[in-house]
This record gives sequence, structure tokens and C-alpha cells, in this order.
Amino acid sequence: MITTIQYKSKKYTIDLSQPLDISIPLKASKSNVNAWYIDEPKIEPVVLNDWTASVKEGASINFNTIQFNPHAHGTHTECVGHITEKVHSINKHLKQFFFLAEVITVAPESEGDDFIISKKQLQFAIGNKKREALVVRTIPNLKEKKSKQYSNTNWPYFTKEAIELLVKKGIKHLLIDLPSPDREKDEGALAGHKAFWQLDGDIRYDATITEFIYVSNKIEDGTYFVNLQIAPFENDATPSKPILYKIIP
Repeated sequence: MITTIQYKSKKYTIDLSQPLDISIPLKASKSNVNAWYIDEPKIEPVVLNDWTASVKEGASINFNTIQFNPHAHGTHTECVGHITEKVHSINKHLKQFFFLAEVITVAPESEGDDFIISKKQLQFAIGNKKREALVVRTIPNLKEKKSKQYSNTNWPYFTKEAIELLVKKGIKHLLIDLPSPDREKDEGALAGHKAFWQLDGDIRYDATITEFIYVSNKIEDGTYFVNLQIAPFENDATPSKPILYKIIP
């Protein structure tokens, strides 16, 4: 289905029948992508007395309870409520869901014992483009990202200066294929999160960070529209399903 979108002052054409899903599904398995030192998700039928809510077990329905943590167990989108004492819900603060996005690929740079994504790298990749959303794919980009156990791996992270550059460029929605834009163990500094939401200034309540995406190597760098689909949880973070759409010349 070909459709034309009026986005700000310009018209764009996209094909809604060709979605590019960059989310990682959640499953009840030890191979589910994971971080932050907790166990895998659980999806289990309700058990009431001697009745088990599973068709396989003789019930007329499947009626499962799901136990998971959105920050640890797959693609999720979070708002500033992730780092504030006051409760802020992603469901209340994210009110628009379609954004002009740039997909970029970066190779984190070695710095001591760490790997970082620097201001210089982002400046080179983005240039002078004006986008509301930025999708960052890191390399190597292996399919193992979909099942990687990130706890105690010291994953690559964004420098504070890199995040400040994104804010300066007007990026409101950052989508990354990592568990966090910050260093795994930083003694709670959360410099990247705080800089992105401008916690010490004019807080960007409508800005979001989406973590644990997976951008296939078949998806080229460039400009897309992203549909940032979220589950309507009244929580600082919620499972999400970001979808990219190519722009037709």
C-alpha cells in the first residue's frame, strides 16, 4: 500500500506493505536477550487448583501469565521517568508515533578497557541532517545480538559529549541496539541518560530512548520513517515494536 505523508513542510511517499521490523521479540527462554543480572522471562499457564489453563493440558483456552522486565528482556522504549524520583509514564509522554529517522552504522572505538561511541563519529554519520529520530546500528552486527546475555560484558556506550550532540541536533528519539547508552557499571552516574533528557535543565519529557533493537544488515543506512509502536503500560518503560519504512524517491 503506497501512501503519501505530509511531514512538516514536505511530502514523502512510503510503502506500508513493506515494513522493516527492528524489534527483538520476547520469549520464555534462556536464549532471550538479557541484561541487568536477572533471570529470563517466564510465560506460563495459570493454574487454579487442579485446572491448568492450557489447551495442551485439556483446557478449552490458553491463558498465560507473563513475567518479565521491560528494561532487561527485549526491545523497549523508555521516558525520563526511568531516572526521576517523580513517576513519569511513557504511555502519557509519548503522544506521536511517526518520525523522520536516520539509520546510521558506527564501529565503537577502543578507549582503554572500553568501547565508546564518540561525538566525532556521530557528527560524521549525521552531518547536517535534521531528524527527530536516530537509529544506531553498531558493528559487528551479528544475529547473536538477538539472544546475547549482556550482563557483565561491559558493552559499548555513548560518551556524554556524543549524547549532547544529539540533543543539540534535535534528536528526540534515540534507538540503539545496546542495553543502554551508558556504561554498564558507572556507579549510577547515567551521564548519557541525564544528558539526553536534560535532567539538570529544561527536561525533555517528550524524548525517548529505545534499547535492544536489531537492525538487519539488509537494511541500508539512510533516511526512513519510523513508527514507534509501544504497549500502553503506565510505567517508565514499555515493550515496543519500532518499524521502519523506506522512503520512495
